[in-house]
Amino acid sequence: MAQNRTLITKIAQLVNSEQGVTKKDHGGHIRVCLVYPNSYRTGMSNLGFRIVYFLLNDMTDVVCERTFLPEDITEYTNTEIFSYESSTPLYRFDIIAFSVSFENDFPNIVKILNLANIPIYSTKRTQHHPLIIMGGACCYLNPEPVADFFDICFVGEAEGMMTNFIESYKKSASKSELFANLKGFKGIYIPSMPALKVEGCFLKDIDRLKYFPQLITPNTEFSNMYLVEAQRGCPWRCRFCAISAIYGNGRKRGLESITIEINEAAKYCKKIGIIGPSLSEYPHILDILGTNGVEFSITSLRANSRSVEIISKINKNSVSIAIESASERLRGAINKRLKTEDIMETCRQILKSDTSTLRLYFMIGLPMETDEDVKEIVAMVKEIRKASIKGTIALTVSVFIPKPITPLQFHPMAERAVVKRRLRIIKQGFKASENIRVTHDSIKNAYKQGFFARGDRSLSRALERMSANSDWIEAAIEAGIESDDYVFRKFGFEEQLPWDYLYTDEYKGHLIEEYNLYMKEV
Repeated sequence: MAQNRTLITKIAQLVNSEQGVTKKDHGGHIRVCLVYPNSYRTGMSNLGFRIVYFLLNDMTDVVCERTFLPEDITEYTNTEIFSYESSTPLYRFDIIAFSVSFENDFPNIVKILNLANIPIYSTKRTQHHPLIIMGGACCYLNPEPVADFFDICFVGEAEGMMTNFIESYKKSASKSELFANLKGFKGIYIPSMPALKVEGCFLKDIDRLKYFPQLITPNTEFSNMYLVEAQRGCPWRCRFCAISAIYGNGRKRGLESITIEINEAAKYCKKIGIIGPSLSEYPHILDILGTNGVEFSITSLRANSRSVEIISKINKNSVSIAIESASERLRGAINKRLKTEDIMETCRQILKSDTSTLRLYFMIGLPMETDEDVKEIVAMVKEIRKASIKGTIALTVSVFIPKPITPLQFHPMAERAVVKRRLRIIKQGFKASENIRVTHDSIKNAYKQGFFARGDRSLSRALERMSANSDWIEAAIEAGIESDDYVFRKFGFEEQLPWDYLYTDEYKGHLIEEYNLYMKEV
């Protein structure tokens, strides 16, 4: 394969529009290519990806460059993939590090390795090939469908593992020696070796994190915006949610450290996004948003009176509220402790504040959900609309996917016909004149995500075939895999699940107890 000149020119234009790019000479450095297995626009919206890029380039003996899946993969099928900073082919790097946050990006891992002319299975690679590693949320949830493709998986947060890993890499003359040197390190999972239990590596104090000169680009969801992390984890522990399952009850930045980072960032970027899953509960949010000379945006708010106070201090182009279900019965069961009257009042106040778009996030297909529960979504949104004719109400409807490490991991997804019917109930429930917009991911993609989320190592065979046949159901059939066994089957409590090695037996008992509480409450 050869490099495509048109692609090189497009990428050079992207890099030239960025701030914070690091370019180092390759000589004498450990060469790492950080890969996001999706588009540039999606990858550069990911704060974790930006953090790892900084962490590696902050090491004097490491050079880290990036690459992404080409926007039009069909156009560049026979094109050699290369790094953005220096147009270096991937096979010339010492380490290729994939950052994987979403299961639907699993097929793209195979596509990228094929474009790099690197064998996808670790057993087919030699000492002359780069070390292929993986980090990101999918490593802690369930890396098994792609485990045979990787030499090492990082379970946890990169800040707690990267320095020790690079030091071990420098001392190792071979992969087998590296594996031996990494033995016993918290958060390190080596798929080719037996895994009894893998303890994730997480920082106790995120307040000690160093602020960083961050990659900023106009060509992303957060256009020309510096992202500041206020908290990790969530105190609400919703029973379907992977975020709190991975990151715990919530670790918060102190006011001093986050203020220092904002003031430094404001020297070269006046748009700052505050990141956190539950910012309404972040104790310093109003102090931060009072910083002069900065235009702030924030992620999703919780429906309460404090959120109304917060929106008076931010960019009002778009405000997001995650409601999940209009049914108070279902919200109670998933542990989303929101009262209907609080949701209604918060949304009314947001619309009255001249917000351009109020984004409401709902989920369908939850265990024991009925059509009547879904009709409540239509009724709730119509009632919210009555508060003001100003602004657009944008509903984003997702399909419930039973994620590993969560209490609802045991439950199957709702049948396709049920999901299609409930989507119709929502889409047909509104008139064009009401200025209510409904969007949702494709149903097929939702089930593909469920397939990979609950999968085991046999799914690597389906992923391999997806490089030639993008239809995941057909690829599974070709691989001799019955996809319905993963998507529509309830997993037994005593069953050995593919990801059980990622938590203790006591924690699995906790998940079973929480699942039973859901079923009792619903």
